[in-house]
Amino acid sequence: MRITVSGENKEVKDGITISELIEQENVETPEYVSVSVNEEFEQRANFDTKQLKEGDVVEFLYFMGGGR
Repeated sequence: MRITVSGENKEVKDGITISELIEQENVETPEYVSVSVNEEFEQRANFDTKQLKEGDVVEFLYFMGGGR
């Protein structure tokens, strides 16, 4: 099935979960990444069970502190 990941069209297996996608995409520091699917943030507790669907748009987001 086709989904969009961080602005790129990707072919992934049907029913892939968010956790599987994080692993497949070699996301750096997965313990700190937030994930949105179709502009809705997903709860980390659901990463293992939330299955993506054809046409979904997935973004990996990192929140960084800093400044003075």
